[in-house]
Amino acid sequence: MNVINMAQRAYAPTAAPTRSNRSIEYDVIARITYRLKKAIEKKDLGPLLEALHENRKLWRTLALNVSQPDNGLPEELRARLYYLSEFTNHHTSEVIRNKMSAIPLVEVNTAILRGLKTEGAMR
Repeated sequence: MNVINMAQRAYAPTAAPTRSNRSIEYDVIARITYRLKKAIEKKDLGPLLEALHENRKLWRTLALNVSQPDNGLPEELRARLYYLSEFTNHHTSEVIRNKMSAIPLVEVNTAILRGLKTEGAMR
């Protein structure tokens, strides 16, 4: 290794760039939505059930978060997100019972992703 390489390494940033909560939320929802889409496309029950479970956990976490008194989101948005959590939970049960399609769950997540992406810079 030459002196220039050693100097570049010595002064290179050692920490990962700071990411916003919005960016982290976006990544988590996008990953789960992708898994859900792929499972629907493959029509394979095992991966679909896993993706449904992961999506349900996501929405339960979001509902818990928006129900906290110190949550900084506007009250109307919090209420809408809580409602979507309830919808997701109920609809997931119907999908598991083979009474409904999982596509509306993907559509809900996609709408949330659009909102996260357009409501401010994601870092």
